[in-house]
Amino acid sequence: MLTLYGDIRSGNCLKVKWLLDWLGRDYRWIEVDILTGGSRTPEFLAMNTAGQVPTLVFADGRPLAQSNAILLHLAESTSLIPVDDYDRAVMLEWLFWEQYSHEPYVAVVRFQRAYLGKSAEDIEPRLVERGYGALARMEARLSEPGRDWLVGTAVSLADLALVAYTRMAHEGDFDLSRYPALRGWIGRVEAAFGIAA
Repeated sequence: MLTLYGDIRSGNCLKVKWLLDWLGRDYRWIEVDILTGGSRTPEFLAMNTAGQVPTLVFADGRPLAQSNAILLHLAESTSLIPVDDYDRAVMLEWLFWEQYSHEPYVAVVRFQRAYLGKSAEDIEPRLVERGYGALARMEARLSEPGRDWLVGTAVSLADLALVAYTRMAHEGDFDLSRYPALRGWIGRVEAAFGIAA
């Protein structure tokens, strides 16, 4: 059986959990409270030297970290990875962009506001600006004629990876009412994966 170590508040952890649920895989969830140093214990660091969640451990004891690497491994040979080589590359482009240009801003502002209790004035303005920039890029993509998903004509890992923190952006005081195409997409992705709204 698979074992998933994660913090239920983390979008990076939730997207792996949602994929496992969607695939119907048997797994154990082990809650790791990152706010109290749960991923920095000697036991956890022996399993994942980066000290980060999520970490997926296979039945034979091998660990795998980094949420999008885990998604790619679990989704091999499923409809969530496009067959077309170009669409697959575009999906990977969105996965890489999510971790470099979306999560560091949208998720970080959310974490600081919702979990560290910082006021809006205490948040670095550049983080908010770049978070809105990421949301605006997604809105532009999803506003293209006939576009329901980030890649191709069907839901993919790109949608799953990016919905995790986008759907919770309001917890960082990002105003999603500015982005009607994005809000519609969030609903479609939640429906596709059975994510409770």
